[in-house]
Amino acid sequence: MNLNKINRNTYYIDNPTNIGVYTYKNKNCLLVDTGINNGQARKIDNVLVENGLHPKYIINTHNHMDHCGGNIYFKTQYPGCEIYTSNKERLYIENPELRDIVLFSSCPIRDLDTTNKTFSVDFVLDYGISKIGDEKFDIISLVGHSIDQIGVITPDRVCFLGDSVFSEDTIKKYSLPYLFNIEKSIETLKKLKEVDADYFVISHIDRVLNKDELDALIEKNISNIEDNVEIILELLEQPQTREGLLQNLVILNDLPLNFTQYYIYFSSVSAFLSYLRDKKLIDYSIENGEIYFYRKPV
Repeated sequence: MNLNKINRNTYYIDNPTNIGVYTYKNKNCLLVDTGINNGQARKIDNVLVENGLHPKYIINTHNHMDHCGGNIYFKTQYPGCEIYTSNKERLYIENPELRDIVLFSSCPIRDLDTTNKTFSVDFVLDYGISKIGDEKFDIISLVGHSIDQIGVITPDRVCFLGDSVFSEDTIKKYSLPYLFNIEKSIETLKKLKEVDADYFVISHIDRVLNKDELDALIEKNISNIEDNVEIILELLEQPQTREGLLQNLVILNDLPLNFTQYYIYFSSVSAFLSYLRDKKLIDYSIENGEIYFYRKPV
């Protein structure tokens, strides 16, 4: 891991989930996300210490563990460190079992690795300009991948985008990405083309993007969603249960699969079914105790 300069006082630490760093004149710093657990957080902290930085503020883009799992470490190591996120993401961060409840639709099965850690959020951020310390940050809505994901634009025109945009490598490996709301995801991707910044950092990539690179990647993300819509509609030419549809998608796309990934994909399939139902492109029938979805005749 290294502290990589982007522009003026804005940096990022290369990590399985990239960590944004904004430095203040007094050597305090603001982090954008904290990694998946205490182990990653400790490595991030080592980089900060090597550079004489003291984490004072944290913005979590959203509630998934690889973005907020290091919060407890930093709150413990640096008493007084303040954690910020959006209103709805706060609910999930402070009640992490809700993530698994959403995936399993009930009291979650133990194999989903439900965490019993206690998280806390100090302040809720509204969209627009927020003053943190003595600097102003622009908070933007990135709803879609999660219920109320946010992005952060620093005073140096660097925009941290969380998981609103996936890298080409991620799309290639996970062609059915986790999306909470398909329509909002598409809206967010299109609006990102209008964001006024010079540099862009997404969470799972090995470089900083310029505007042209971001726009090209946005198109690939939109195309991937559209491809999934077409594949699902084609599969639903024959009635399918939700489980049957997922099975076909996993086999067709050769998706990597374990117990947790199954339920992540299952949730994504649900999001696509909701989207297609809202668009009145599919219907359903109940037969022999099962719900079958099918494409409506044109």
